[in-house]
Amino acid sequence: MAPHPAATPCTPELAREIALLFERQRQHQAYVRTRTVRARRRQLIRLREAVLDHRETIRAALWADFRKPALEVDLTEIAPVVTEAGYVARHLAAWMRPKRVGTAPTHIGTRAEIRYEPKGVVLILSPWNYPFTLTLAPLVTAVAAGNCVMIKPSELAPNSARVIRRIVEEVFEPEEVAVFEGDHTVAETLLTLPFDHIFFTGSPRVGRLVMEAAARHLASVTLELGGKSPAVVDETADVAQAAAKIAWGKFTNAGQTCIAPDYILVHRQLHDALVEALREQLETFYGPDAEAWAQSESYARIVNDHHFARLRLLYEDALAKGAREAIGGPWRAAERFIPPTVLTHVPDEAAIMQEEIFGPLLPIQIFDDLDEALQAINRRPKPLALYVFAQEARRVEYVLTHTSAGGGCVNDTLLHFNHPDLPFGGIGPSGLGKAYRYHGFLAFSNARPVVYRRFEVPLLRQLYPPYSERARRLIDRLLPFF
Repeated sequence: MAPHPAATPCTPELAREIALLFERQRQHQAYVRTRTVRARRRQLIRLREAVLDHRETIRAALWADFRKPALEVDLTEIAPVVTEAGYVARHLAAWMRPKRVGTAPTHIGTRAEIRYEPKGVVLILSPWNYPFTLTLAPLVTAVAAGNCVMIKPSELAPNSARVIRRIVEEVFEPEEVAVFEGDHTVAETLLTLPFDHIFFTGSPRVGRLVMEAAARHLASVTLELGGKSPAVVDETADVAQAAAKIAWGKFTNAGQTCIAPDYILVHRQLHDALVEALREQLETFYGPDAEAWAQSESYARIVNDHHFARLRLLYEDALAKGAREAIGGPWRAAERFIPPTVLTHVPDEAAIMQEEIFGPLLPIQIFDDLDEALQAINRRPKPLALYVFAQEARRVEYVLTHTSAGGGCVNDTLLHFNHPDLPFGGIGPSGLGKAYRYHGFLAFSNARPVVYRRFEVPLLRQLYPPYSERARRLIDRLLPFF
């Protein structure tokens, strides 16, 4: 059987096709950049309608890739894309309009504005865990900003990659947006080209490689990466609420979410109650025991054998170093099923506490003092998300003030990702730049400042060369007002 197109390496023929299409997009960009608000809106609405038209196909592709539940597909793959397209279409006119700014004393006789122009030809490298959202939502803002776009979806979700390509080809001409399937060598080929901006979602390791490639052409980048996102459960927290929100945020998509709670820091007084509340919540979500969880159509699978084996190593290493399985059950390698697993008494030296888990393993550590928890967080690289569960506002504020993260929630999880008025992104090793909606439009735009001379101020001509004593006295008088 021939390999799936998403898994095939880049051939010399494909490399030539990519290079030729890149040049065509660069030439076509001169036309695309002049598109009106109405024309760009029309494209976004067509994309939105195409996603809705392919709803069943998208569901089937994600079920085939890693058995993602249909309702979860609707909530985390289809809804984010259609809401992104609709929201951006509604607000695009205001975003594209030049922004007037005030006149500073140093600029008397002028007016100034910021104009937003497309960066040019941009590249989107998307991951497998939310293949539609993390491909098509960036595409929305790239198109809204007036760019031409090349897309490389992940080969680890091949059925999804095929549907993404079909949707894009229905809506756009290849001179505007093109999708290339294939393995990592296709991405490597694309990264040799002088794109004007690269939008990458994936691991910090690959993010560094993308940034190196971008540096060769001085391209700007948006890097949506990951990290170990903590959930802090303070002694004032509502335990039942915390368990429900953490279980949902962690085990949606079988833990394969970049902003999933990676580990819990819980006050000693609430540890046992939290573990029991998590058990009750998982029984509510998926059934009374691990056997029921394996049969549940509400729980996804691990994407491939490599990641399944990686998670098993983390699990076994944690147990070998003293961790205890408080919640869990048998693993099924044949179907890549890992039950929701909660580990207690997990030491810092365990590998599971040293790297992003990206799976349904949830380690819990205990603290006696809030500062102890914050020290544990701040010892690690800055995370993509941080979640705080507490009922006292001063404690919440204390955590937020004494930590740094890309984003997060208080008494909830995940919700900051698709809030229409919030930026999304990491900080340091968890990411670079902000994305989606208005902030995505900005990421794919060049903010171009323009100053218009309205009338001359003869006095200021004294500041031109040759510099005189009179000019020096004028500066002495003006400086206090600057």
